[in-house]
Amino acid sequence: MNYYEPKDLADFPGITEWAADQGNKFFEYCGSATGAGKLTEREKSLIALTVVMTQNCPYCIDAYTTKCMSLGISSDEMMEAAHVGAAMMAGVTLAHTTQMRKIIKKKEM
Repeated sequence: MNYYEPKDLADFPGITEWAADQGNKFFEYCGSATGAGKLTEREKSLIALTVVMTQNCPYCIDAYTTKCMSLGISSDEMMEAAHVGAAMMAGVTLAHTTQMRKIIKKKEM
């Protein structure tokens, strides 16, 4: 069974089905957060693509890749943004080695 089907992306607005108030508030917030402001829509779309890549959401990757393409963002720019996300995730992982190293040093005493 394939849990992630491309057609399911079109059903995302259905999150309002049993929780209309919360779903509508989410869409309002999301639209406000991702629309042009001090950052351009283009910049925010690249940020969004980077985040969804690090969170492994196939629906969001589809949506934001498509959005970036519609804004004229090149595949090279999208790949560079993906590498920024990968580097940040590696940094987060490696920063947590501080905890591991503290535990090792404490237990080796």
